[in-house]
Amino acid sequence: MVTAKQAAMATEPVRSATTGLEKPAQAEPSFQELQQALRDRWSSTDVFDTEERYIVVVPSLSLDQEELQKIEGVNHYEERLLFSLIRLRNPNTHLVYVTSQPLHPSIVDYYLELLPGIPSSHARDRLTLLSAYDSSRKPLSQKLLERPRLLNRIRKAVNPDRAYMTCYNSTRWERDLSLALGLPLLALDPDLLHWGTKSGSREIFRRCNIPHPIGSELVFDEDSLATVTAEVWEQDPSLQRLVIKLNEGFSGEGNAILDLRKLSDVAPGNAGHGDRVQALTAAFHTLSFQSDIETWEHFSAKIPVLGAIAEAFVEGNHKESPSVQGRITPLGEVEILSTHDQELGGPDGQIFLGCSFPARPDYRLEIQEMGQRIGEELARQGALERYGVDFIAVAKGDPKAPEWDLQAIEINLRKGGTTHPLMAMKMLTEGQFHQTDGLFYTKQEQVRYYRASDNLQKPHYRGLLPSDLIDIIVTKQLHFNSISGVGAAFHLMGCLSEYGKVGLTCIGTSPNHAREIYDQVVDALDESTLG
Repeated sequence: MVTAKQAAMATEPVRSATTGLEKPAQAEPSFQELQQALRDRWSSTDVFDTEERYIVVVPSLSLDQEELQKIEGVNHYEERLLFSLIRLRNPNTHLVYVTSQPLHPSIVDYYLELLPGIPSSHARDRLTLLSAYDSSRKPLSQKLLERPRLLNRIRKAVNPDRAYMTCYNSTRWERDLSLALGLPLLALDPDLLHWGTKSGSREIFRRCNIPHPIGSELVFDEDSLATVTAEVWEQDPSLQRLVIKLNEGFSGEGNAILDLRKLSDVAPGNAGHGDRVQALTAAFHTLSFQSDIETWEHFSAKIPVLGAIAEAFVEGNHKESPSVQGRITPLGEVEILSTHDQELGGPDGQIFLGCSFPARPDYRLEIQEMGQRIGEELARQGALERYGVDFIAVAKGDPKAPEWDLQAIEINLRKGGTTHPLMAMKMLTEGQFHQTDGLFYTKQEQVRYYRASDNLQKPHYRGLLPSDLIDIIVTKQLHFNSISGVGAAFHLMGCLSEYGKVGLTCIGTSPNHAREIYDQVVDALDESTLG
């Protein structure tokens, strides 16, 4: 890691080899100075690029490592960015992909063979795979900073004047790694991470006049949390449930549901504020958590570290969970990339399981417009690269032709669960998203849809190797067909043997067709592994 002491040493005098006199050493560029180079080194994946470029992919999940362990097979989630190999269809692009543990060769072969329009051998010659050989519970970026020789191998694999680094999410680890490698980082400056927290999201929504549930200020202790929870309830005495959110939680794992219907005796109008706060303090021990292993004692211990807010739970008999994904380019442009209807699971429907592209036509363009406004505000704050905005949509009126009440829930300033399915479709079809209608068109101008999941998991899938998976899918003719432009593509294949878990993106000519392919994949795997 580049420490403050090392940074200071960079400007200490050195002795000239020719004169013997001391002269000032050239100062290493600051992070902000490095970032200026992105404008010349980055290009969109929508463009066929013949310039010489070098991209270092570091798929580090630099998130709370204890929270991450709630996700089965999370040690294989570094595979989710393998769709970044789409860049290798550009003939002069070189890519360095770094992981904690080596990738299985058959998994790499699978992605290279998906690349259209270029021999896989040509792409392979421009791909460098490196590993830290470290399965410990540390972010990959931290592991790399602890291995100076590995950093040197990365430096030798790129032309530093034409290279940049990209990652899953950006923290101080990624910034330090960017500085250590001397490469600009195509990601958010970690100083701006506040805007992707629960409290920061709410501030952006207020600034952009985006509808969102009532909620509290950010607090860092249990007593304050009880107080602000009572204040939210007092703003709307009709509330039935509240969500208690860790400020830096992710994937719904940091959310817990508080049922107010069990506390009617201390509801606003029935008791004073002090009694209500006292009752809520006791009720925190009855919270409904999204993880089977979570407890209030463990959850509350995170509050002084991560902070927490209380927010109204959006009720409704018919609800959808759409999201919009955008990008802020190094040129400062804001682009909408996709919309999705998310599939949520867990005890209270808080955990991301999968998604369908695009979101319903009823509200697709509306959330695109709100996502654009949010992106423009984030850009004004200096944000860069991917952002996602999650909504809750509640149907009102005629069930056959409902109107939708849209409430923004949170902003994610990182790649997320809807990123790699879109990358998969772009890789396979060479197509583009059209913001005018919110649809995706292949190179042949045919509209395509998909259903995707990170969580196709069943006990009887355990023991399947990646090659077994491909055998099953090819035999059933469900593998993606580049001629018809439909079929299934897979990720997280490294999870399959140990955890019985795999991710997939099923591309079809209509939403129903994409779902049919998904169901056919599940049926094929079940048939091959049961009995």
